[in-house]
Amino acid sequence: MPESAWKLLFYSVSWSYGAYLLFCTDYRFFHDPPSAFHGWRRGMAVPADIALAYLLQGSFYGHALYATAYMDTWRKDSLVMLLHHVVALTLIASSYAFRYHNVGILVLFLHDVNDVQLEFTKLNVYFKHRAGVYHRLNDVLSNIGCLAFSVSWWVWVPNPTLSGGSGSLIPNPTVSGVP
Repeated sequence: MPESAWKLLFYSVSWSYGAYLLFCTDYRFFHDPPSAFHGWRRGMAVPADIALAYLLQGSFYGHALYATAYMDTWRKDSLVMLLHHVVALTLIASSYAFRYHNVGILVLFLHDVNDVQLEFTKLNVYFKHRAGVYHRLNDVLSNIGCLAFSVSWWVWVPNPTLSGGSGSLIPNPTVSGVP
């Protein structure tokens, strides 16, 4: 349970920072996903605010890898979680190294909201039975959290991501007039 509380706090802060980047700055990747590729070039500089988000996410997944292996209670899904953390860390590092950080911020934002809901739901499942007493509120909240997670996983994440793929992601210089 303590790891779920920590993850809920981290994902809430991380998602809030992603919301700040996407809605309170000049980045338009959420409203116009193909714009994440506009102006891309090999070796381009990563803006400091996006680099900070990558540092936080990379550090978290590095810690999560260590914590799952050595600190957390070993569960049936621990091996799957280790693999998940390795894949997530590889994707974060790769998108940063190859300068696909604009797309990475959009993907992290879309996925972090699901992780907030997942950890909230897990905490309520844990709190449902405390000291041998059933707590209906936590049962209802865990069911609502499960529903919200399911809807957001199948509706929230695919829509902006797939809408970015509906047209040409990298503009054709002869068509768009971009040199």
